[in-house]
Amino acid sequence: MKQLRRRSTLVAAGTAALLLVPAAVAVAGGTSGPADTSLRALASKQGLRIGTAVDAAELGTDKPYTDIVAGQFSTVTPENAMKWESVEPSRGVYDWKQADELVRFAQQHGQAVRGHTLMWHNQLPGWLTTGVANGSISDTQLRDILHQHVTDEVTHFKGKVWQWDVANEVFANSWETPGADGLNADDFWIEHLGPGVVADVFRWAHKADPKALLMYNDYNITGEDGTNVKFQAVYDFVKKLRAQGVPIDGIGEQGHLDTQYGFDAHRYQADLQAFGDLGLKVAVTEADVRTFVDDATDQVPTDALAQYAQPYEFSELLKGCELVRQCVSFTAWGVYDGDSWIPGTFSGEGYGLLYDVNLKPKPAYSTLQQDLKLAAGTVRHAGD
Repeated sequence: MKQLRRRSTLVAAGTAALLLVPAAVAVAGGTSGPADTSLRALASKQGLRIGTAVDAAELGTDKPYTDIVAGQFSTVTPENAMKWESVEPSRGVYDWKQADELVRFAQQHGQAVRGHTLMWHNQLPGWLTTGVANGSISDTQLRDILHQHVTDEVTHFKGKVWQWDVANEVFANSWETPGADGLNADDFWIEHLGPGVVADVFRWAHKADPKALLMYNDYNITGEDGTNVKFQAVYDFVKKLRAQGVPIDGIGEQGHLDTQYGFDAHRYQADLQAFGDLGLKVAVTEADVRTFVDDATDQVPTDALAQYAQPYEFSELLKGCELVRQCVSFTAWGVYDGDSWIPGTFSGEGYGLLYDVNLKPKPAYSTLQQDLKLAAGTVRHAGD
């Protein structure tokens, strides 16, 4: 969830004519007629799960939001409820309340759960980062603490979480570290515990729940910055882990795009397929397509062409997944623009999701709906 400095590419005006946005848009919640045209129902016809990241605090308190999550999606990812700072705010004291409520919601609505995330450098509890900084937690102790955390969290949700983002964003990007082509030496976990910790967390998670799908999750690993450097680094590393018998089951490609940059859909699909050809499941885990907007409240695109480019790029993300048999799920990173991480992270940008600030479906929604209709029954994904 960091900014991607891709090669700037202007979208030619003629492209607009190619971006066909269906006029029919389903109602914001579930279905509106005898045939179920929800995203989840249409995706199921090709064995694909379609999901969203969920703000657990809004479930049950915001009925339109809750209805959309329940009616449109077959898998859910907690935006924050399973991150370390949320589940263990004080050392040794766990708070599973919001995460448990989300899991119960998913069970009630026939949804699978993606667990997010076990090892990441962000959103760590203060007691952990402070202890490491002041030396009261040694690297040896830090390793034991991480092992305990992974074991405790995966055990708590054993049999209830379909996929885990086990390790998240531990590879470097060339714009941050010139010439970088591998693990980020400045990553909190790599810096203190060394590169071997990546294999370790997968082994610990597998021991705690042998049936869960264990994923490595990252951004810019399908050529979003115009190169395949980071893809190749992750590909080579994961191939090596697999050869060593490390229980890594899949790759999560985040899919954060921006209409001001070019997007090579062919490279993206080819990279997903390359991971699949290693014997891995693949998933699009955090899809959104941001653009410049008038303000963070209304999020109206400032360029009329962006209103076509946003659904077009969303569609390309989905179609790339649809065309790769090993792609088992496609997840938007959030339900609607009014609760999106984008305006607070990228100044002047927004409009990144399938529903607008008023929880009304956007052209991107109906475009994905049509993509799913067209592919129904033509592809059978690798499933569980």
